[in-house]
Amino acid sequence: MSAAPEAEIRDWLRAYVAENLNPERMIPLVDRLDSRIVALVPGLADRELQHDLRASTRAQLHSLLVAFTDDEFNVVVPPEAHTLARTVARRGLELRVLMHIYRAGQQAGTEYMADVITEQDLPYTFERAILLRLFELANKWLGISLELLTDTFVEERELSLRDVFTRRAETVRAILAGDATDTDTASRRLGYRLPGRHVAFVVWSDDAAADGDVITALDRVAASIAERVGATNKLTVPSGARGLWAWLAFDSATDLVDLRSDRLADSSIRVALGGWGTGVAGFRRSHREAVAARAVAQSAGGSEWLTDYRDVELVHLLSADREGMRALISRELAGIDGLDVGSARLRHTLHVYLQCQRSPDAAAKVLGVHKNTVRYRIQRVEELLGHDVEGRRLQLETALACAATYGVSG
Repeated sequence: MSAAPEAEIRDWLRAYVAENLNPERMIPLVDRLDSRIVALVPGLADRELQHDLRASTRAQLHSLLVAFTDDEFNVVVPPEAHTLARTVARRGLELRVLMHIYRAGQQAGTEYMADVITEQDLPYTFERAILLRLFELANKWLGISLELLTDTFVEERELSLRDVFTRRAETVRAILAGDATDTDTASRRLGYRLPGRHVAFVVWSDDAAADGDVITALDRVAASIAERVGATNKLTVPSGARGLWAWLAFDSATDLVDLRSDRLADSSIRVALGGWGTGVAGFRRSHREAVAARAVAQSAGGSEWLTDYRDVELVHLLSADREGMRALISRELAGIDGLDVGSARLRHTLHVYLQCQRSPDAAAKVLGVHKNTVRYRIQRVEELLGHDVEGRRLQLETALACAATYGVSG
């Protein structure tokens, strides 16, 4: 069999790129690649690392597709890929983790392209020629990318090893991992007293297009919160390109001021707050709660800048059993579980009514409606549910909280 003409191979690649080089067509492929990479690389369980991975995958895929149409096949490593390499270095992960990410990505990409070509039912000779060309180009892209990104990783690691912030981050990671740590030594390294009382929180930016030093902006928010609540000390550690872990220390068990009335200058920045903790165990537990509160906030997709774990603890715990949580929502809210505006209004009214201790007057003030409107809606809810709301108040409040966060279906 004769080899496929070079011009035909170029034309096929250009046609494929022209059809797929747009955000909508790339999203499912990015999802497929990232899912495969996360499954193959154990160190990527962290949500924020996955955020940086997704940005890198999307940018690298775009760069690779553009290179397919270039006779010179010029490999351009995008800034997002360098960001991921720096994040891996800042987390104290080994270079082999970065290598593993790209090997897994190459494997997933090769499998995807093989599926695409097979579906087109091309002549065997042409199909084989395309696969060989893609394998050749992918190897070249991988080699050049890893060479440049290794330099970025090593540069960041060398800077970090000389940097007090990295020693701080390594100490924090050891504490969070439950490693045996001398409390006094760790406190000196951190410049933060571990035996005392703490409140942990997470600060992050949802704006993927933000310019400038995002970490500096997040640290300013953390400092503002520390001052607002009267903390005696503050500890912050970058958790990625757009995230910050923070802890506040207090001399006594004082009540935190209500931060919800505050406003942040940057609406893309959000905060998730953990509960009180004492000593090293409390340091870890409060952080776990803050991370859990962030996960709930991101799942809910609301506009509130602050999420307190104490407000979402039950929803978080129930979400561990998604099937059971969905069954609870379906059972308790049957009749008002529609996706229409009217059903959503009834659910919201019922939620506020129950939170206001079944007071129509109090609920009306929160909702900005007349108390008779509240009474009518609750009457309508009871008709649709088939029972009075007082009899299953706990189950209803729980189901409503879950539905408000994760939706009534899906």
